[in-house]
Amino acid sequence: MRLRRKQGIEEKFKDISGFILDKPEALKGKWKEYFGNDNSLYVEIGMGKGNFIKNMANKEKNINFIGIDRVPEILYNASKEGITELANLRLLYIDVAYLESYFEAGDIDRIYLNFSDPWPKNRHAKRRLTSSDLLKKYKLLLKKDGEIHFKTDNLDFFKYSVTQFDVEGFSLRRMTYDLHNSGFEGNVMTEYEMKFASMGCPICRCEAINPNS
Repeated sequence: MRLRRKQGIEEKFKDISGFILDKPEALKGKWKEYFGNDNSLYVEIGMGKGNFIKNMANKEKNINFIGIDRVPEILYNASKEGITELANLRLLYIDVAYLESYFEAGDIDRIYLNFSDPWPKNRHAKRRLTSSDLLKKYKLLLKKDGEIHFKTDNLDFFKYSVTQFDVEGFSLRRMTYDLHNSGFEGNVMTEYEMKFASMGCPICRCEAINPNS
């Protein structure tokens, strides 16, 4: 299910038609055909200002990227930061709860979850992007041995997520509670990460590997 666009954003989206995809459900199972190649597909859920996915798409020209967000202004503003020039990047204005409406089983090679809202109150746990319900969707849509790359500055959220990954059968690797002092190479920072790092906040990171056969 696509989200209803806010008043006034419809006209703005017309300016970048073809970059923020209008009918992405029609591309379910056809992403390689759409991009015109057999490259892997990496998806960032909750893309914020778009710095991370723009830099990744610039860095990895042989990977297809999709940025997802449910806030239309975020997508529109991100499109004005030079990312429309990238042939290997497109944006979707959709709700992650209906992710399976846009991707088939095995369509996705990697999912990025960067500094997602931790929804700290227990009664909001189902809204977390690492909830069991959503992890079940990710397992289906990721190829076997596909990956979730997860980063957060919230230690409680990280511990919760690690537990949920384990419950859903994901294996974990390259886990750290202090990314910037871990010796990890190749890290691409988000705008939030830059802010938190400048404040001396430790960043937690892990990679969760899909067990599905």
